[in-house]
Amino acid sequence: MLATFAAYGKSENLPSETDSVETSFTNPVWDGADPWMVKQGNDYVYCFSNNNGIAVSSSKIMTQRNEAEYIWKAPASGWNSNCVWAPEIHFIGGHWYVYYAAGVSGPPFIHQRAGVLRSVNDNVYSDYKDMGMLNTGDNPEDVSENIWAIDMTVMKLKGNLYAIWSGWLEQMDTDATSQHLFIQEMENPYTLKGKRVLLSSPEESWETGGPLNLNEGPQVLKHDDQVFIIYSCRESWLKEYRQGMLQLKDSDADPLDPESWIKTGPVFEGNDSVHGVGHVSFVKSPDGTEDWIIYHTKKTTEPGWDRDVRMQPFTWNADGTPDFGDAVKAGKPLKRPSGEVEIEQN
Repeated sequence: MLATFAAYGKSENLPSETDSVETSFTNPVWDGADPWMVKQGNDYVYCFSNNNGIAVSSSKIMTQRNEAEYIWKAPASGWNSNCVWAPEIHFIGGHWYVYYAAGVSGPPFIHQRAGVLRSVNDNVYSDYKDMGMLNTGDNPEDVSENIWAIDMTVMKLKGNLYAIWSGWLEQMDTDATSQHLFIQEMENPYTLKGKRVLLSSPEESWETGGPLNLNEGPQVLKHDDQVFIIYSCRESWLKEYRQGMLQLKDSDADPLDPESWIKTGPVFEGNDSVHGVGHVSFVKSPDGTEDWIIYHTKKTTEPGWDRDVRMQPFTWNADGTPDFGDAVKAGKPLKRPSGEVEIEQN
């Protein structure tokens, strides 16, 4: 039996059994960081790291987390025994796959690598098999030459599967090392194919300028026939953390060719009231009519990783690119996701 624990930080204005159903909510919705939410059928699955393990919860309501269960705890020893970071869960071919970063020790966080878990069936709360470490280095034949990697996500495109992650150009003995985005084709959901391709480096004025230049937290966003990668840049512990965007030039472009992507930014950032906007994910509203961005922010302007989770709707520009608008300040009422009130009423 998997351990269970209550979710924290539920929206304060969600009703009790005796209250009328509220039509609005306020940010933040709960504590946490690196929020990964995915809609599968009528359920919103939320995946997060906690106490050196990975947990998931499932709810039909976006703005409320239900009780969560651990699906995996880090082993007592080995490459993935510590520093479990930023898991994502994806439903592929009848199984759930969880991509996460972990290391043998830290700090310093110089040992981080990407790993993957696979569910034994299509139940998100099933047992999971550890499928091992992914070789994110330059030598596919020798995992001993593996290179630092975090924040792996996957992209399905025209029948092919691709891994996208944040990594180093070469293995270093300091975690004060710049991070870049890489892409690589996958043979299957737990095996990389070919060699990694450098997709993006922190080079633009809006993604540089601090003590350490980062590209991390890549997330795939699709709209009609357009494909985007929304990613985090600047420093995760500073209020300047923000989102950049890579756009595939056209639907026939090769995603493994860096020249196929157009960089734009920042596309979503903080303001006087909201600080350190980072590590996003995207879902549709319960009735499928709205697009929502899930993200974390810093609780203060001081350097550090004390963060909470927020969500808000976004729209699309006439050219098909996303318009995320302004980050909404804490406490400002937002209309609940379309279809959510009806679910609660029924």
